[in-house]
Amino acid sequence: MSKVFSPQDFEEAVESGEVLARADSLGLLGALAKVAVRSRNAPRRMADLGVELGKITVGRSGVRPEPKDWRFANRAWSENPAFRRLAQGYLAWAQVVDRIVADADLDWRTTERAQFATRLMTSALSPTNFLPLNPDALERAWETGGKSLLRGLRNIGRDIRHNSGVPRSVKPGAFTVGKNLAVTPGAVVYRNEVCELIQYSPQTPAVYSLPVVLIPPQINKFYFMDMAPGRSLVEYAVRQGFQVFVVSWRNPTAEHHDWDLDKYAGAAIEALRAAQEITGSDRVNTIALCAGGITTAAVIGHLAAIGDPLVHSATFAVTLLDFSEPTMIGMFGSASVVRNAIRSSERAGVLDGNATRLLFALLRPNELLWNYWVSNNLLGEDPPTFDVLAWNADSTRLPASLHADFLDIFRNDSFSAGTLKTLGTTVELAQVKCDNFVVAASNDHLTAWRACYSTTRLLGGPSEFTLSSSGHIQSLVNPPGNPKMTYASGPATGTGPDKWLAGAVQHQGSWWERWAGWLAPRSGDQRAPATGLGSKEHPPIEPAPGLYVMER
Repeated sequence: MSKVFSPQDFEEAVESGEVLARADSLGLLGALAKVAVRSRNAPRRMADLGVELGKITVGRSGVRPEPKDWRFANRAWSENPAFRRLAQGYLAWAQVVDRIVADADLDWRTTERAQFATRLMTSALSPTNFLPLNPDALERAWETGGKSLLRGLRNIGRDIRHNSGVPRSVKPGAFTVGKNLAVTPGAVVYRNEVCELIQYSPQTPAVYSLPVVLIPPQINKFYFMDMAPGRSLVEYAVRQGFQVFVVSWRNPTAEHHDWDLDKYAGAAIEALRAAQEITGSDRVNTIALCAGGITTAAVIGHLAAIGDPLVHSATFAVTLLDFSEPTMIGMFGSASVVRNAIRSSERAGVLDGNATRLLFALLRPNELLWNYWVSNNLLGEDPPTFDVLAWNADSTRLPASLHADFLDIFRNDSFSAGTLKTLGTTVELAQVKCDNFVVAASNDHLTAWRACYSTTRLLGGPSEFTLSSSGHIQSLVNPPGNPKMTYASGPATGTGPDKWLAGAVQHQGSWWERWAGWLAPRSGDQRAPATGLGSKEHPPIEPAPGLYVMER
């Protein structure tokens, strides 16, 4: 007699990765399959939807879009009976889909993947994405005599030819690195095969003796910290009297597939020592951003293990080191997803930057994908002119070996577990006793701020924690002067992020100012700046922003 394949058997098969493992590289279908098994309230939810649709039909529904939902800002969605019912029906359906996922009561990683999958579907099926159902697009077509539709078709054609069919988020050619981006004066003073080190020209009568070295993520180019003048952390720090250096990573190709974390950590240490020699200082300060913090944590953990006090203080901005905390990006931490990702980059030799950029856009599809579909293609507008979007489109690759090492850290929570080995030593962040400044963003969809707070728990030295009121990138490109920006700050304690927030001091402005005030007393005495950049051992090679940032 054949065995009956029960729901429990199916769930176990999904859990083990035996179902759809190869076709479902991100684990989305597997997560939905678990929802289908676990969501026993789905029939009731669908019945509730039927009742709500009845209320919508007769005009008695209370379903309304969120006030900040740009999709339904047109007055037609509230004043025109047909459009109002269309919006209400769509929103009611999307809410029920979300509730069905929540009802499944799965582990947080599976829940995040299921929500990611369902929100991709619900965002794609928004009526605003379709010309006949979008009142803004219909009004624009009427006002322009159909010219907006022709411009939209032109934009679609250009995107198909030049951007893999994905709507452009920025107007091509509006920004050029070295001309209106990354223009703070400086020079490349050290180069190895993995990175360049840029030193920036002093702009104050006196400078602090200890240099600060900025270490960016390898998946992005460094100049999001040197945007247009007035929007550059590099420029701001130089004008505060700091001796500023920046690591600029090379954009690797498949021939560099074997570059791993040890390769990058070794290159970073060489850059730190070059900054140390040029300034004549016995120590350096570091500031690491996003995934650059993973490399930096490995570096300072290695230095602590060998008893080298090279790094005097460390700043981590929107950096995850504790991967056990729930985050949106943490949804991809399952064994099968990690295994599939490693296999993919190993076959290509690199992790393609454009694919990664698209994946990050899909994490917030309404804001980062469909927004441009509507504006470019339905309204016939040109893509916006915005420096952050230009930088975001200038993606880089990761070598397969570094990608695998990052995923191994991610999957095994190696910093928390104390199992990471770098340059022959075991990294135990509790041994890192230097002062630390940790920054997170309250609206960060990639590195949730509570997870970033855990960095203060892992590091052995005293930590100052600062919470910016913005999102992942906006918190970094955050010059002083914006009256809407706020931040909370205070020493990190062992009481957890929410208790920390309850006792933190609220401030108006940018965390850049708080960081500069924290860094100054940790940067040594002030002295007259050197007459030129570099040193006899490390002479200037070429003007900033250097060679590696130009590589495609």
